[in-house]
Amino acid sequence: MSLKRNIMIAGVGGQGTVLASKLVARAAMDAGLAVRTSETIGMAQRGGSVVSHVRVSDSAIASPVLTPGSADTLIGFEPGEAVRCLRYLRPGGCIVSNAQTVAPASAALTRTEYSGEAMLGRLRDCGARLVVVDGDALCAEIGSLKALNVVLLGAAAAAGALDFTLEQLEAAIRATVRPKFVDLNIRALHAGARA
Repeated sequence: MSLKRNIMIAGVGGQGTVLASKLVARAAMDAGLAVRTSETIGMAQRGGSVVSHVRVSDSAIASPVLTPGSADTLIGFEPGEAVRCLRYLRPGGCIVSNAQTVAPASAALTRTEYSGEAMLGRLRDCGARLVVVDGDALCAEIGSLKALNVVLLGAAAAAGALDFTLEQLEAAIRATVRPKFVDLNIRALHAGARA
């Protein structure tokens, strides 16, 4: 049986979902594994939905796109976006979610209330293993709100939801991120892992 890990990363534009998928893909390639990625960004802009599909295996992968019920891990940069992608999670899968919300534009336009706690409740009730991370507090601790993506990768790695060590993800950060942001991102990775 071949090693296989299907990961879905869901957030909103500007949160770094695409970079997160690139870091996981780089860690996989550095480990000699096959990897395929795809982003579903459509009309995404700052605040719009962004979903990254990451498939990792020790054999060839036909399609980069996950099918419903196939994700081992769902990383939600925003709880409502994680709820939106629940149909992709396999039974018994793992969800790593940020506790903070970003209200969708549709809530502002229709003047409807958006409850992050209700979204977290849906995640708690879905039967998956759930890890909730206080992303804002951890980002404030390391000095940058822009490091949420790497904080959540650290939490997912520590929860055993990625099959990559922190050292492998650190190497991916060093190879992928601009040098002036490497130290910040490594601090973010370890802060997420401690959480």
